[in-house]
Amino acid sequence: MATIAIPGQVLGKLSTHLPGTGTHVNDNDIYASLAGNVTTVPSTSKSGKPTVSISSSTSTHTSTLPQVSSVVLGRILRVQQRQLIASILTVDPSSSSVTQYASTTDDETQFQAILRREDVRAFEKDKVNMNEMFRVGDIVKASVISLGDERSYYISTAGNEFGVIIARSEVGNPMVPASWKEMKDTITGKGETRKVAKPV
Repeated sequence: MATIAIPGQVLGKLSTHLPGTGTHVNDNDIYASLAGNVTTVPSTSKSGKPTVSISSSTSTHTSTLPQVSSVVLGRILRVQQRQLIASILTVDPSSSSVTQYASTTDDETQFQAILRREDVRAFEKDKVNMNEMFRVGDIVKASVISLGDERSYYISTAGNEFGVIIARSEVGNPMVPASWKEMKDTITGKGETRKVAKPV
């Protein structure tokens, strides 16, 4: 049996298991109702069936708090002439500059980041046009350069490994990197300018 389940995943049969919390039954199959860890508790009686349950990952858990030089992924919320605002989706836990903390929310805007025009790239900083480099909804890989205020971090995409990693075209199709400054629509082949992160 799987150790992690997603909603709708079959966990077992009523003939062999009992449904527990975070599950539901349909046509003698036990399904996961939540995304989370699968736990099986043996029956206390000899002839009883074990109970399968899901513990939700939205409960209190340990997360990583961004620090200076942490690598983060963020979704762009707003693009302005001199800066953009992004919500930090995840922090690379392999970085040495991270702090663990307890979180009780999945609110992706819990931490916001500001990317200033001068922090987009290491050269020709005065020629950066934010609207050509980024669009709302893009996922960017960046490095934290300052802790900023109590709500926002300052991030930078200066460096080949930083920039847009996931984007959709104006018509909503997925795009792939074509160069360091262009991504192409996978359906139409039309290119759009971006500050592209070097593919791994």
